[in-house]
Amino acid sequence: MNGDHPEDTLVICRALGGRPEATSARMTGLDREGGDYAVTVDGTEETVRIPWSAPLTERAQIRVEVVRMYQEACAALGTTPRGQH
Repeated sequence: MNGDHPEDTLVICRALGGRPEATSARMTGLDREGGDYAVTVDGTEETVRIPWSAPLTERAQIRVEVVRMYQEACAALGTTPRGQH
């Protein structure tokens, strides 16, 4: 996720992680309950945990959930998801 879509991770952390002022973000870990992120706010790195909408039981669910989170984050920020112009 970090290598493929770093800007998506930032959008998710700004909107769903409660860090609208973040300037960068990267996923640092995950488990069945949620994802862990490191975000930079005012030059300081902070940890953010964002829960999934439901516990995940299969690896394939991660991508589906991250896409859902990205779309929800875009809606919350009033931006158009990339690829949907």
